[in-house]
Amino acid sequence: MQLDDKMRETIALKKFSIVAPVLNGQIPNQKAYFTEICDKPIEMPYYGARNYTPKTLQYWASSYLKDGIDALKPGSRSDKGTHRKIGDEVLERIKEIKTEFPKMQVKLIYETLVAEGTILENKVSVSTFYRFMEDIYINKELSKDKEEKELKRFSHEFINELWQTDTMYGPYIRLGKSKKQTYLLAYIDDCSRLITHAEFYYVQSFSALRASFKEAIMKRGVPKILYTDNGKIYRSQQLEYICASIGCTLLHAKILTPNSKGKIERFFKTVRSRFLSRINPTEIKDIDELNLKFKIWLEDDYQRKKHSSIAMSPLDLFMSQVSRINVFHDLNQLNECFLVRVSRKINNDATLQLDNILYETEQKFAGERLEVRYDPGIIDKIQEKVFLYKDGVKVGEALKVNFSDNAHVKRRFNGNRRKNEDAIKETDVIEVTAEPSQTRISYSDMFNEGDGR
Repeated sequence: MQLDDKMRETIALKKFSIVAPVLNGQIPNQKAYFTEICDKPIEMPYYGARNYTPKTLQYWASSYLKDGIDALKPGSRSDKGTHRKIGDEVLERIKEIKTEFPKMQVKLIYETLVAEGTILENKVSVSTFYRFMEDIYINKELSKDKEEKELKRFSHEFINELWQTDTMYGPYIRLGKSKKQTYLLAYIDDCSRLITHAEFYYVQSFSALRASFKEAIMKRGVPKILYTDNGKIYRSQQLEYICASIGCTLLHAKILTPNSKGKIERFFKTVRSRFLSRINPTEIKDIDELNLKFKIWLEDDYQRKKHSSIAMSPLDLFMSQVSRINVFHDLNQLNECFLVRVSRKINNDATLQLDNILYETEQKFAGERLEVRYDPGIIDKIQEKVFLYKDGVKVGEALKVNFSDNAHVKRRFNGNRRKNEDAIKETDVIEVTAEPSQTRISYSDMFNEGDGR
C-alpha cells in the first residue's frame, strides 16, 4: 500500500511533535530526553506502535533543522508498516474487565482473554501483553502527571516562550442594513502579558486565525509554544504545518481545564470591562472602525498600564527582553511558511482548480498529483502565482487562466471535451496568431510587461 500525501504529512507532524521540545530549548538534556522517549514504543500514524532509537530521533531533529518539516515526511514507496497484534476489539474487552475488576492483575487478565479466545496464546505472548498494558495504562498516567506539572509552571520566565490564544465573542455591529456578530482573536505572551496581536473579525475561521497569527509574528517574533484550546480552527492540520514550518510547538489545552488558559481569559475580561463598556456598538459603522478604536485602547491603555502580577507594564517587560525576540528577516520566507497546502491532480491539459478558480502550469506535470501551496487571501488577484511541490521540493508554479485570451491562442483539442456533434476532431487545429509550436493555451505571456517578478 502506498502512502498518500495526507498520511505522509501526518507522520511528519507526529515526528515534529516528538523532537519539538528539543528544538525549542524546552529540554535541558537532549540525550536523556530521547532515551526516555525511546524506552517505550511510539505510536506512529499508519505504522502503529514502533520502537525507535535515540539516534533516529536525533536524525529527525537534525533533518528538520536542515530542511524543515518536509524532511520528516517518509518516502512515497510502499511500506507494510507494523501489524498490531492487539487490536481495538481486544482493547475494549480489557476495558470491560478492568471496569468490572479494577484490581485484577495483568497476568490474570491475560489468562482470562486466552481462556475465552479473545486472544491466541501463540500470537500474543505474555511479555507482549505486559508491554501493551504498561503502555496504555502506565504511560497515560505519566503523561497526565507531566501535563499537570506543565500547567503549574505556565508562568514562563522569558518572553516568547509561550503564547496563549483564544477567541472572544464581540459586539454586534452594522454590516450594511443588518447587524453581524464579531469575534476577537487574541494572542498573549505568557511572561510579559503583552498582547502580541488582537483583532476583531466577522467570522471564526482558519483564515482569520492564519491572518492574525501571521500579524503577531511579524510584530513580536516567533513563540516557542502556541497554546490553544480544542476548537476546530485550532485543530486544523494547516495550523500544525504553519507552526512546524516556523519552529513553533502547537500545544492544545486538556479538555475541561479552563484554568490552563487563565491569562487570555483574564485579558478578555479586561476588554469587556475597560474597552467594550466605553463604546456604543450601534454607533460603530463597520469592523474597521471597531478595530481602530480597539487598537488605540490596546496600545494606550492595556499595553502601557502597570500589571499587578508583574509590577510593571506588559510593554516595558517585553521590551526589557527584546534581545530574545526571534524575528523573520526574510518576509518571503515567512509568507511561504503561511501558505495553505492542498493536494491536487493536474489535469491532462495542465490545469488545476483552487477555490473554483482555474490555473495552468507546464504540460510536463499533466496527470501528476502535486502539493499546491497558495495564499488564500490573494488568490483572486490574477497576477499572483501558486506554487507546486513534489516530495517537499518546489517543482513549478501555476498562473490563473485568463479566459479572454482563449480565442487568441492556438490549441489542439486533445481528448475532445465537448461531446456533441459540433466537437472539434483531434486532428483539427484552430488557427490564430500564436507561435506555431504552441499546442496548448499559455497564459503567462500576458504578465511579461509590468510584472517585476
